Amino acid sequence: MEGGNLTDAFERMLEAHPEWSEGTRGAVRDLAWSTLRAYGRGDAILQRLLHSPPALVIHGLLLVAIMRLDQRPEQAHTVVDQAVQAATVAMPGLKGMVNGVLRNALRQQTQWAAWIEADVEARHAHPRWWIERVRRSHPDCWQAVLTGGNQRAPMALRVNRRRTRTEAVLAELTEAGIAARGVGETTVLLENPVPVARLPGYAEGRVSVQDAGAQRAALWLDAQPGERVLDACAAPGGKTAHLLERSDIDLLALELDPVRAQRIRRNLARLGLDARIEVADCSDLASWWDGRPFDRILADVPCSASGVARRHPDIKWLRRDEDIAGFAAQQARIIDALWQTLVPGGTMLYVTCSVFEQENAAQVARFLARHPDAESVFIDAFPDCQLLPDAEHDGFYFARLRKKA
Repeated sequence: MEGGNLTDAFERMLEAHPEWSEGTRGAVRDLAWSTLRAYGRGDAILQRLLHSPPALVIHGLLLVAIMRLDQRPEQAHTVVDQAVQAATVAMPGLKGMVNGVLRNALRQQTQWAAWIEADVEARHAHPRWWIERVRRSHPDCWQAVLTGGNQRAPMALRVNRRRTRTEAVLAELTEAGIAARGVGETTVLLENPVPVARLPGYAEGRVSVQDAGAQRAALWLDAQPGERVLDACAAPGGKTAHLLERSDIDLLALELDPVRAQRIRRNLARLGLDARIEVADCSDLASWWDGRPFDRILADVPCSASGVARRHPDIKWLRRDEDIAGFAAQQARIIDALWQTLVPGGTMLYVTCSVFEQENAAQVARFLARHPDAESVFIDAFPDCQLLPDAEHDGFYFARLRKKA
């Protein structure tokens, strides 16, 4: 509500409370993320119960409590009691108001569904402009896309086939009491998310956490042994590592943010992999390119992240409609620059974690119109691939482009 980043705020809170148990950390995360996934619905209820907006911290507290009352109606007494205790810590003078609003909300709980249904933003738990963009981009399934964006995100693992096999990972997970199943050659989908510390083989580099949809990037780029490969926007390094796990390639990973570049180095070190990592703006060729062309380029460009909003639910409400044109312009600048570094006959895989057409199919169409030496290469019998968020993966877009020889 203050315009901050949810993930950063959570990390700061963990640093401030090193004494918190794993259970407490998980509970705080669940409360915050669940409230923001349902953001918009709580206010549809509170506006019927409040005469004027309360102080920000109390407003936030009421949203968390409303979410929890909806999620756990059998714990109503405890939820109200703990919300009042929290108000006593935050703003003691308003604990009576919190108690009164929540008890009034419980008395009218049968009307919540109607209040939410009457407000389009509350009904879909997305801003109105976002709803309209999804409707235009996916007219046949727009409601399912919005619903998928409000679900809890699945947890998938990528098996490092240089160190183990999927069958062995599944056996280790079963022994650890973690239900999972294999999805594809090196992907394991967990029935329920677990802390990374509980994953057998994680510290030893046998597995990594990576969305099942994101894992398709390395598969579809299909870099071959000995090829010179560029990962142009590489942090935090999941796709970089996957490319190296699949093939012995000469890989350069670029990242604009020095802190995020360090995450790539740590990830590769844990997995026993090696690549050149440079801190640079991939669109500024003079700052990093030595003139030697690449056989393949992974262009996982900055985007609205509309396909992964359930993992970062603050995104929906911090983004603005006008931001999308800015992302599209940045994407065009990046891929136009990178195209110059691709060898004739080489392949560039364009990737976003967006579900908006302006950043995806429309972007690729504009690129092909600008570059007569570019052609689209089908992915699984289709010109491109738009994954929409569902129970197995997040939302991603892929287009494979070849430079004509």
